[in-house]
Amino acid sequence: NYPEWRFHLKQIDHFNCGVDDMVLLTKIHEDVVRDNLRKRYMDDYIFTYIGSVLISVNPFKQLPYFTDHEVELYQGAAQYENPPHIYALADNMYRNMVIDVENQCVIISGESGAGKTVSAKYIMSYISKVSGGGPKVQQVKDTILQSNPLLEAFGNAKTVRNNNSSRFGKYFEIQFSRAGEPDGGKISNFLLEKSRVVSQNQGERNFHIYYQLLEGASKEQREYLGVTSPDYYFYLSQFGTYTVDDVNDKKDSATPPHSVLHLPCHVLHPALHLLCHVLHPALHLLCHVLHSALHLLFLAFPAYLLGISQSGLKEKLTSRTMDSKWGGKLESILVTLNAEQAAFTRDALSKALHARLFDYLVDAINRAVQKDYEELNIGVLDIYGFEIFQKNGFEQFCINFVNEKLQQIFIELTLKAEQEEYVQEGIKWTPIEYFNNKVVCDLIESKVNPPGIMSILDDVCATTHAKGEGSDQMLLQKLQIQIGAHDHFNSWNKGFMLHHYAGKVLYDTSGFCERNRDVLFSDIIELMQSSELWVIRLYYLFPENLVVEKKGRPSTASNKIKKQANHLVQKLMRCCPHYVRCIKPNETKRPRDWEEARVHHQVEYLGLCENIRVRRAGYAYRRTFGKFLQRYAILTKETWPKWHGEQRKGVLHVLRSVNMEQDQYQLGQSKVFIKAPESLFLLEEMRERRYDGYARVIQKAWRKHNAVRKCVRLRNEASDILLNKKERRRNSINRNFAGDYIGTDSRPEIRQFVGRSERIDFADVVVKYDRRFRVRDLKQVD
Repeated sequence: NYPEWRFHLKQIDHFNCGVDDMVLLTKIHEDVVRDNLRKRYMDDYIFTYIGSVLISVNPFKQLPYFTDHEVELYQGAAQYENPPHIYALADNMYRNMVIDVENQCVIISGESGAGKTVSAKYIMSYISKVSGGGPKVQQVKDTILQSNPLLEAFGNAKTVRNNNSSRFGKYFEIQFSRAGEPDGGKISNFLLEKSRVVSQNQGERNFHIYYQLLEGASKEQREYLGVTSPDYYFYLSQFGTYTVDDVNDKKDSATPPHSVLHLPCHVLHPALHLLCHVLHPALHLLCHVLHSALHLLFLAFPAYLLGISQSGLKEKLTSRTMDSKWGGKLESILVTLNAEQAAFTRDALSKALHARLFDYLVDAINRAVQKDYEELNIGVLDIYGFEIFQKNGFEQFCINFVNEKLQQIFIELTLKAEQEEYVQEGIKWTPIEYFNNKVVCDLIESKVNPPGIMSILDDVCATTHAKGEGSDQMLLQKLQIQIGAHDHFNSWNKGFMLHHYAGKVLYDTSGFCERNRDVLFSDIIELMQSSELWVIRLYYLFPENLVVEKKGRPSTASNKIKKQANHLVQKLMRCCPHYVRCIKPNETKRPRDWEEARVHHQVEYLGLCENIRVRRAGYAYRRTFGKFLQRYAILTKETWPKWHGEQRKGVLHVLRSVNMEQDQYQLGQSKVFIKAPESLFLLEEMRERRYDGYARVIQKAWRKHNAVRKCVRLRNEASDILLNKKERRRNSINRNFAGDYIGTDSRPEIRQFVGRSERIDFADVVVKYDRRFRVRDLKQVD
């Protein structure tokens, strides 16, 4: 029920359906922006531009304009030629990479459930279809596209706000040859929410892979691995949420991972079975580990699955070896753990096993597709968005910090960089005020003067045992003393509040120190390194060098996240960035349900109005003089095919020749700036007309040449048909007159009927039929 004309730019009623590019709005206000998005959303136009930034509203249904027809429509087309679409952004990235020989990246941002992962899939799918290549290239494409379900199984989960929420960050680099063919890929993962393995909020599930494993296990696997129903495991049954609407765990478990990774089945199959080997005992053991006594018979099956001894498993879960200096000597003391400490050790092992398995899968995919050298690449960043829950803990703090860093990139590369470019080029314009969130990033990650929240947290973890409420209270006290006067920080009795770019967030500090340490004790590492399970040894899931790592302060979770975030920012800053800002229109997850308050909040913290103001106050298009002349030199005879002279004068000559108004452009030190998109469209249309005119001249000459050759060929063929075919031609040379077809001079019997004063003009034989259809030859003479 979606006719094709509805999705063509020329047929859109902009008054009722809103404008395609919000830079063209007559008024710039959050209500106007929100109303424009609502009009388009209600008419199934989910994409809207702000200059080069794409806004995407989650429709919560499958729309019909993601077919091969749209791929063909947007391939090679300019942005303004078709309605806003994520294919247009993907095509622009791909063409810029090939033409400019420059790495590209797209930063997809938005809150959980806004459609970021789906947008990333559409981008990768489009690039895969338009990039061409042979069998080897097709193998790389298949691996890249088919790895998504595998990573989602291990890294996605149902949350309150999203049935398929990415609980990890993923930066996917598609590597290309100089010819633009994808010949490799690389995945960088970070911020995996390991705590979800052992605990979830009400109404949420664990990672998808566990439910897929339980639903899809064969009878043999159930017996061999001890697999049963989800309600048997405490890790999965804390709030009784086992299924997800519109998700078939049994069907999703049918994808053979070895076909995805292109690895031999005998190598990968045991590695995937390791998930069952190592996670089943962790889940099964949770219900019993708090008992006063752990019987060796009870530990037999978990120890068998892990390939370790029963006594070793019991000892490491119930005690811990601590080093102590006494009298200059180092002594080892065996300390018995209480129930809470034992549960902490067990949970740490479970989280480590899942995280290291996930890292192994990512590494396996990279080994299957990654090149040894880099030429060109397109990066797609898909990370869970800004989160504000009723109770926000350490995980939300880390997630929101990374989103602050991404927002900082957006500000640096779009708003701030644009204004600084005008100053450097000497362009006259009116500056626009915007919120620069660098102050918030510094508040979180600064090391000194004053120290940031992460530095204070690391100091508390280093000076306390980081277990229990005492360390969390000490953290809160130090935060109040050192940064309590900061404008973007407030404390309360259970935690603190930060003024993020997306709004104010209350963080509960309970468990902050414990989760920041994220320690896997050396006793557990030694136990796993002693495993007889060849999969653990082959893939080095526990590669730690315990002798070296005992020296110095251990690394913390916040320190790792800070390093990963800064490394990601550096990588993104080396690319030409593109942006997709995703919006979640409602919490009901139903199509055409529009919640004004929710959208208003997202429009505000995404900074859409500020982006529009900068675009409108500034210039929609800017290019260096050389690139501008290269594209538009064809518009005048003086500049085509090459301008001989100063580039600045050549650009000015082109602009004046098309009669562009002077207030629509400015010339900087090295670039030309064009204000309105309509002025750029005028240049593009004139360029297309000029190319069309030249094409018609070439076509005319070519068609004339072909027509002349065809005429000569037909004339020769006609002559060949008549050659030696007419009997009269034998006597044509000796005819007395043109109409003598029977030779009257040599036929005296005919001449006797002609008088002396008469002249013969025509003479031929006439065939006459009588009543009985008998033929009689008559001679007709006129």
